[in-house]
Amino acid sequence: MTERLPRPLRMAFCRNAASITTGVSSARDLVVDAIGILAAVSIGAITAWPRYRGWPHALVAADVAVGAAACLLLPARRRWPTRLAFLLASLSAVSPASAGAAFAATLSVAVYRPLPVVAWIGGLGIATGLVNTALYSPPHVPYLANVSINVLVTIAAVGWGRAVRARRSLLTSLAERARLAEEERHARVAEAKRMERIRLAREMHDVLANRMSLLSVHAGALEFRPDAPHDEIARAASVIRSGAHQMLVDLREVIGLLREDSVDDAGPPQLTLARLPELVEEVRRAGADVTLNLVITDADAVPTTVARTAYRIVQEGLTNARKHAPGMPVTVIVDGAPGNGLTVGVRQPLAGRATDIPGAGVGLRGLTERATLAGGTLDYGPDNGMYVLHARLPWEA
Repeated sequence: MTERLPRPLRMAFCRNAASITTGVSSARDLVVDAIGILAAVSIGAITAWPRYRGWPHALVAADVAVGAAACLLLPARRRWPTRLAFLLASLSAVSPASAGAAFAATLSVAVYRPLPVVAWIGGLGIATGLVNTALYSPPHVPYLANVSINVLVTIAAVGWGRAVRARRSLLTSLAERARLAEEERHARVAEAKRMERIRLAREMHDVLANRMSLLSVHAGALEFRPDAPHDEIARAASVIRSGAHQMLVDLREVIGLLREDSVDDAGPPQLTLARLPELVEEVRRAGADVTLNLVITDADAVPTTVARTAYRIVQEGLTNARKHAPGMPVTVIVDGAPGNGLTVGVRQPLAGRATDIPGAGVGLRGLTERATLAGGTLDYGPDNGMYVLHARLPWEA
């Protein structure tokens, strides 16, 4: 019958049944059993004492022994509540001392069993009460009063048991909801961390792609110009060495940020348009002809998200310029003002050749997504003999 119980109560009942089967009882169960036996003995004594008038001593002793045995059977109510309630209710029809044990068994059925079974056991209790009252009715109490008391006591046992059942179900439900809410909170936190790690990984990918393209350009120059002057070779080797060192530092940052147990929430340095001259100078040292027109009075006043997006657009544009048209001049224009938006453009003449630097082919699509997330737009492609990368980003007044 346990399959008719709600799942939380069914799990609790199965745990209790397993506890009895293995002979392991908790201290709480022992205390509850002791209190239940004492209550059953008290109720049995109150019920039986008025009915013992005129009984032979041997019969009284026998009934007391039967009532005591019935009370001692109560710890089995968790494992066999319906069977025990049927046995004790039937026994209470001829044994007044068993009335307390029958009351406790009926209460247990109301706690552990569904309503149809409870109604059946309750009806049996009322019927056996009528039999007991007819056989051993106290002379000073009217028969109708005895019947009414028996019905009320049975209803009280059923109502009490159903209230305990409802309370346990409510507490279990609340505990389950709290557990699910906690799991959901942890899931949201984990998802937020995962998205942040993805964002940081994209940021570091942009940095690493830029540095690797620089190293590739210098390494290619050393490969195809072994007869270059000593100063140029030394300068290219110095750029490769410093670039490789910086890549190791960046990779160490990536590993630290993406590690699952990392507690360091400090991200990479914030990118602002004020750092564009530094980026352009680094590209120039690699031998590229880059012209920067930064038409902004206060680069630090640009919102952080917009500034970071603009920086990444310029960085990706310069990287693509080195990949696909090395040696061609590149013009970078960043213009804007609060309320008018920010315009970013990277222009370079089209070239008929490209380097063999491999690429994933998703850099511009990633930039388009980044610009869209920032609330702007990004266009790119050939235009009158030039390859143009043009972005427009919001800049509120």
